[in-house]
Amino acid sequence: MKRVKNYVVIAIVGLSFAMVSCKKDECHECHYDGAAGEVELGEKCGSELEDLEANGYAAGGVVYDVHCHEH
Repeated sequence: MKRVKNYVVIAIVGLSFAMVSCKKDECHECHYDGAAGEVELGEKCGSELEDLEANGYAAGGVVYDVHCHEH
């Protein structure tokens, strides 16, 4: 019984690590809505994607909200 518990714990921990590492490697197409319309920023991945969504994109002294979508 103790072995089964150990295997379950190991499986849960492994799955948790896999989910976290997959999220870091996600890539999405990003854009912001500028004065002249939508401006494409291209595909962004990992921490660059997270930073853009959290902090926005600065252009011409204005910080725009960035929107990133799944393919």
